[in-house]
Amino acid sequence: MTLSYKPRGKYFEDFQVGDELVTPARTITSTDIVNFACISGDFNEVHVNHEYCKTTPFGEPIAHGPLIYAIMGGLQYASGINDGTMLALLGIDNWRLLGPVKHGDTIRMHSRVIEKKETSKPDRGVIVFERRCIKQDGSVAQEMKTTLMYKRRPT
Repeated sequence: MTLSYKPRGKYFEDFQVGDELVTPARTITSTDIVNFACISGDFNEVHVNHEYCKTTPFGEPIAHGPLIYAIMGGLQYASGINDGTMLALLGIDNWRLLGPVKHGDTIRMHSRVIEKKETSKPDRGVIVFERRCIKQDGSVAQEMKTTLMYKRRPT
């Protein structure tokens, strides 16, 4: 008996302009923020110094913008649509950080397909998503256009 892997992700053909995805939610922790500071080397006081943050409009440490972007990618992966079918991240355009994310905030990603393009290679295609990071209060913390390359369905 031969067992073979069957991706659970979506292929290029499975996406339609207008399709929407809402991911599961995830709560951001102080540990997330500190771990990202350690990994990135970004120990800017606005992320790690509680006393300094009391003097800022935020009042407490905030998450790094790229940390939230990375978690959004993880939330999309957790949805299953990328599993075994996504080939590459091609670009991030118009990335806007619209509000802080703090320890205890719960975020989810809303994603909408805004463009679908065939490529010159018959085994792949490009999908452009409009992505928004939504906090528990409904506010948008980040938004961007993300371009990803996906496999086409095998014939």
